Amino acid sequence: MDNEADLSRRALAAYYRNGGTAQPTGGGVVQEYDGKLYVVLSNVRGTLAVYRVRNDGILKGLARPPRQLAPDWYEEHT
Repeated sequence: MDNEADLSRRALAAYYRNGGTAQPTGGGVVQEYDGKLYVVLSNVRGTLAVYRVRNDGILKGLARPPRQLAPDWYEEHT
């Protein structure tokens, strides 16, 4: 499996490739939830993006991340 530094680097690249403009604090944080790996990008204003690590190692951007990983996302996007 990919290491956390590589997943973080790839998540940052995907974020900027998809038009992200805000600067994430540090790198992405790799978290496990419900048996799946996620990379959460955030800054002092809240969650910027969440990517799920698929079984084949590819990152998938989530339109609705799990509430437990990004509770502030729902306050901003509802």
